[in-house]
Amino acid sequence: MPTSLTELFSPACHLCPRRCGAARDEGARGACGANDTLKVARAALHMWEEPPISGEAGSGTIFFSGCSLKCVYCQNHEISTGNFGLEISPERLVEIMLELQDQGANNINLVTATHYAHLLPAAIAAARARGLSIPIVYNTSGYERASAVAALGDLVDVWLTDFKYADAGLAQSLSHIKDYPRVAVSGLAQMAREIERRGGELVDEDGLMKRGMIVRHLVLPGHADDSCRVLDLVWQTVGDVPISVMNQYTPNALMREQGGDLARAVTRDEYEQVLDHADDLGFTTMFWQEGGAVDESFTPAFDTTGVLTSAKQRVRR
Repeated sequence: MPTSLTELFSPACHLCPRRCGAARDEGARGACGANDTLKVARAALHMWEEPPISGEAGSGTIFFSGCSLKCVYCQNHEISTGNFGLEISPERLVEIMLELQDQGANNINLVTATHYAHLLPAAIAAARARGLSIPIVYNTSGYERASAVAALGDLVDVWLTDFKYADAGLAQSLSHIKDYPRVAVSGLAQMAREIERRGGELVDEDGLMKRGMIVRHLVLPGHADDSCRVLDLVWQTVGDVPISVMNQYTPNALMREQGGDLARAVTRDEYEQVLDHADDLGFTTMFWQEGGAVDESFTPAFDTTGVLTSAKQRVRR
C-alpha cells in the first residue's frame, strides 16, 4: 500500500477516496476536475470562520479550484465543479502563504486542498524555511483517506473538517458518493490520532487554536434527523471535540429551480432540534449561528484576489 502522498498521486491518482486512477501527472483530469497544475480562485484574509480560527485578524484562506465531491447544493460551485481559478506554480503557493502571514493572518487556511495534497509537503516546508510561523489549517469536506491524513499529520496543525452525512443513501443522492459516512468516520479518527500524537489540542491565551480540530456540520433543510445522526457518529468516533453546527445553507440556482426542501432555508425548529441534540450528547464546545444565517455574503467573491499578486498590494493600488 502506498505510504506517501507522491505515491498516492502518481502514476495513477488515488489521493482521495474516489481513487479514480487518473494519470494527472500526464495532464489527465481526475474526478476532482484537476490535472497536475495548482489552481487557486482566491487567497485573502477571511473573518467569518469559527472564532478560534479567524479571531480578530482573520484566517489566511487559500481557495483551491476543484473538489472530489459533487454536492448538488454547493455554495462554492463556481470553483468546486466550475473549476474557476488561475493556474499557479508551487513556488507561487509558497509566496501566497508568506504574503498572508505578512497581512496578519492567524493561520494559513487551505480550503479544499485534498486533490493537491501531494504538493503540500514541499510547499509548506519551503514556506517554513522562509519564515512561515503560523499554523496550517486543513479545511476539508471530510472525504479523506486515512492514509493521506496520516501523511499530512506532521504538517497540518488544525483540522477544520466537515462531517456531512450519516446516511449513505443521502450522501449518494446529494454528493454522488455512497461511502461518505464510512470514509468520514475513518478520516476523522485518524485526524484525532494525529493531534493526540503531537500533544493534543493547543489554544493560546487569545483563544486562537494552534493545534487541534473542529468538526463542522451544515444542517440541510428537511434533513435534521440525519444531522442528529451525524453528531452521534462524531461523538462515538472522537468524543467531546469542538463542533460547529451551521444554519447558513443557501439554495443555489439549481436547488431553487428543482424545488423541494433544498429550495428553502433551514427552519428555526430544524436548527434547534440539532443544537438540542448536541447538548444532549454532551458536547461542551459548540459554535452556532444566530438569526437567519442564509446570506450570499457567506460565499466569498471568487475573483482571483491574491492569487497572482498579494491582496495587500492590490488594495494599495
